[in-house]
Amino acid sequence: VQLQASGGGLVQAGGSLRLSCAASARAFRYYTAGWFRQAPGKEREFIASISQNGGSTTYADSVRGRFTVSRDNAKITMYLQMSSLIPEDTAVYYCVAQRAGSNWGYWGQGTQVTVSS
Repeated sequence: VQLQASGGGLVQAGGSLRLSCAASARAFRYYTAGWFRQAPGKEREFIASISQNGGSTTYADSVRGRFTVSRDNAKITMYLQMSSLIPEDTAVYYCVAQRAGSNWGYWGQGTQVTVSS
């Protein structure tokens, strides 16, 4: 399955942004999905994940309470709603997916999010 992330941009601190991740195949419905990000000069960081049916989510401590991951399997699309953004959220955001029992084997191309102070 191929993943296409979109929705990045420039936003002021305290603002909100919603990222989308469109999958290319219906098989995406059976994959756990998530988001990573990578800031300049830093390692790639796990942000959030969501189970196949959307019933279970996990978040990194750095974004819990500010970010919400969701998915619409009818549209084979995942979302990341980001609120109360801070400059430290500036990074390239990647959507990812994995088959059951596997690692994050599917990566989108990334979308840039820049938060100005």
